[in-house]
Formats: sequence, structure tokens, C-alpha cells
Amino acid sequence: MQFDAALAAQDAFSQSESELGSDWDHATELENTFSSNAGATGREAYEGLLNLARRYPTAHSFHAFCIYITWQQATEETIERHFQTGMRLCESYLASPEARERKEVEQIEELYGSFRAGLGLDEEDDIQIEFRKDTPKGGD
Repeated sequence: MQFDAALAAQDAFSQSESELGSDWDHATELENTFSSNAGATGREAYEGLLNLARRYPTAHSFHAFCIYITWQQATEETIERHFQTGMRLCESYLASPEARERKEVEQIEELYGSFRAGLGLDEEDDIQIEFRKDTPKGGD
């Protein structure tokens, strides 16, 4: 990756205060719990942050934050669910017509590719490789 997801998460979270309004204090509590705990406590805080994001569909910085922390979850606990969640969050973020910083969009696109790769969606299987080998290349 061309950037540090943890640093990007901090930046995105700090930019999301105005997006969350009265829920900012709750988000801060959840983020503090998530950042300082592992295991079930950290996972519950992570789920709480994702639930908060569902309540604010236009909170782009907060959604970017959730994508970055989902990548952290996927690297700490390499399970399919985290990769699927990451893909879903990225697709929603990238489909939004709102104007966002180009740098952030590029980072989300890169993470989207990483989530896809983690699920094996960008890999060719043996049949595809053989088909490509057997397909005639241009010329006469």
C-alpha cells in the first residue's frame, strides 16, 4: 500500500466531527475503545462505529474512517467477513456522487483492490490461465 491506513484513519476521523453532530461524543468514545482494546471489546466498538456510519450515509469522512479501520480489522483478524465488509463500504463510498479529496478517493480505491484480492476476486483460476495460453495471439 502507498499509505498508512492507521494515519489515514486518524485524519478521516478528525474531519468527521461536523458530519456526526450530536453523535460525535459517542463516536469518540467508540473510537477510543476500539483503539485501546483488542478482542471482544475492540470488536464491539468496531461494530458500534459501523452501526453509527449506517445512520449517517452522507458522512464521507466518517465512512472513509470506517473503511480504514476495517482494513486494520482484516489485517489483525484475516476472516472473509472483514474483507466483504470492506468491499461493501468501499463500493458505497466510491458510488457516492459527493465531492471528496482526490487523495482519499485514491486510497479507498487502493483498499478496494486489496479487499478484492483478499477474497481472491482478482486472481485467475487454472481454467482462465489455460484459456489465455491457448487463445491465439494477433497476426496472420
